[in-house]
Amino acid sequence: MQKMSFIILRLVFVVISFLLLTTTSKAQELNAKIVINRSQISNTTEAVFEALNNSLTAFMNEREWTEMEYEEVERINCTFNITLKTYSETDNSFTGSLQVQSTRPVYNSNYNSTVFQFQDENFNFNFQQFDQLEFRPEQVDNNLTAMLAFYAYLIIGMDMDTMAPLGGTDVLQMAMDVANNSQNLGYAGWKAFDSDRNRFAIINDYLDGSMEPLRQLEYEYHRKGLDRMEENTDTARAQITQAMTLLSKAREQKTMSALPVIFTDIKRDELVSIYSGKGTPEERQKVYDIVFRINASQSNYWEKLKK
Repeated sequence: MQKMSFIILRLVFVVISFLLLTTTSKAQELNAKIVINRSQISNTTEAVFEALNNSLTAFMNEREWTEMEYEEVERINCTFNITLKTYSETDNSFTGSLQVQSTRPVYNSNYNSTVFQFQDENFNFNFQQFDQLEFRPEQVDNNLTAMLAFYAYLIIGMDMDTMAPLGGTDVLQMAMDVANNSQNLGYAGWKAFDSDRNRFAIINDYLDGSMEPLRQLEYEYHRKGLDRMEENTDTARAQITQAMTLLSKAREQKTMSALPVIFTDIKRDELVSIYSGKGTPEERQKVYDIVFRINASQSNYWEKLKK
């Protein structure tokens, strides 16, 4: 009987230990999907591309990018669509482009809102089939891991901005550090003031004080607007309308920044869904005036806001 009691006690201890281990585990921040299009490259073995896909997937999803604790269900869904244009077996170099996108769920709905979407035309790097991808923030020496780390921090920081006012500042600064530490790698996309849409320009503008209204917009639009649509659609829409004035303010404070235009490109379809045939004529006209001044190239979409 005593032996049986000991066995039962031991089993209880094992179960409790397992429960404590599982409840205190920390999930990684990202749930990244890597898609590689290699249709422009021929006469090359498939193995190197499979290895690249597997390595990138593991690198993005298995690394803990910050000290924050994320539950499994809180991981940020993001997609990295990579189009490879050239590959040299001589020096293991690749050239290509990347379209990166991240989304966040809207509370009390099945809808996911796009937070970030960007086309990087300079996704160039070196990679061998059996490379182990590593990243050291203090010593950036690999363009592939530098680019991936940059977008990881950018995605996490922007997601945090949608949850709290300027909530992603510390993580966005980590993206800025990557950009600064990558200046001497010799690859396009990192040079300061070389383009208004390269990696340096994007993160430099996000952290510029004049762009704080845009970052505040991310919170007002998502947390106070979209997340409350289920509670009261009219009130939530009015909150989004008011938040859009922050976009206009950001544009006025830094007219050469591409960020307000990028925001309207990202939110184009969503804004049409929110306002087309809905809300008051004053709301629709107000939002139309703001987005048209910022991004007239999308006028066909903006006209739908007024109908």
